[in-house]
Amino acid sequence: MRIGILGGGQLGRMMSLSASAMGYETLSLDPAERAPAAQVAPSIVANFDDVEAAKELAARTDVITYEFENIETAMIEAIRDKCPQGMDVLKATQHRLLEKQMIESAGLRVAPYVPVRSVRDVLRAQELLGLPFVIKTCRFGYDGKGQTVVRTMQDVHSFTDQFREDEYVAEAWLSFEKEISVIVTRGVHETTTFPISENVHQNNILHLSIVPARLSEDIIEDARHLALQLADQIGLIGTLAVELFVMPDGSLYVNELAPRPHNSGHYTIDACETSQFEQHIRAVTGMSLGHTTLHTPVVMVNLLGEHMQKLNPQRLPSNVKLHLYGKDEAKPGRKMGHLNVLAPSVDEALHTIEQLAIWKETVL
Repeated sequence: MRIGILGGGQLGRMMSLSASAMGYETLSLDPAERAPAAQVAPSIVANFDDVEAAKELAARTDVITYEFENIETAMIEAIRDKCPQGMDVLKATQHRLLEKQMIESAGLRVAPYVPVRSVRDVLRAQELLGLPFVIKTCRFGYDGKGQTVVRTMQDVHSFTDQFREDEYVAEAWLSFEKEISVIVTRGVHETTTFPISENVHQNNILHLSIVPARLSEDIIEDARHLALQLADQIGLIGTLAVELFVMPDGSLYVNELAPRPHNSGHYTIDACETSQFEQHIRAVTGMSLGHTTLHTPVVMVNLLGEHMQKLNPQRLPSNVKLHLYGKDEAKPGRKMGHLNVLAPSVDEALHTIEQLAIWKETVL
């Protein structure tokens, strides 16, 4: 069986490596000739709006999955018949407003929100939500891109003065205690969740994923139940990352979704019986799902472009697992790789990260 992957970035690369270990061939589609996935398996070099290339991908593969959700409608139609994940969840997660409506229809909570398409809507959002609030573009937003925090009336006027016609959603500001994520995978016969990760962001980019999350068992079980409920309600096939806010009273609000393996699940490669990438391949190929047992506490820490000069692989301790993505240019803010730090406790893993002195941010 040959698996097509729309996108050739680091997620496509790690999917390909997991698929290869199980005897599957992969073929990715990406505009970059030296994309991360293209370095480990064959690829089609084409733009993400090249419908003929998408048709070629479909013709040369048995099933197709994707590593990102911002896919043009015509491309979706070209791969529809080969994609066991279906298109409904993909289309909803491409648009923040549709995503929120899908989450609410499954019985889960999101932050109060107001659709915004005009200056009048911005002023209405301020009246209904109060200050501060966040305005996000409905499409093409990730790692903090397309988001504006509105803290004061001056910020409201600044946004309206520079308003660009587009679809937005304004969200109430939630004073949450922690951010967590649940990686849930649903196959033909069963659904599994991975141990919940506690996430720390810097400049809107994921910095750390701490597992096990430092939360009560009740909150962890609630989060797991919500992810399973959502997966069943939307008819998920494949992997879904459910990002949640934990409020001071222990209540949970869904922040956003990603219908694919996720950065916050990279810890599973070294710390779990089955990785999120293997599990995803198992789901889309109709295999039974693997066990997700956590073998050791772990902290995943991202390596961005600005960290690469301080990284010395030869000096990493034996409990630190290095994963680099094969990207040519180390730009600030660009995800170049990650480390999985295994330890008897998360505190010891965090201490190791602090001692490495690669990041300017303290973690203790």
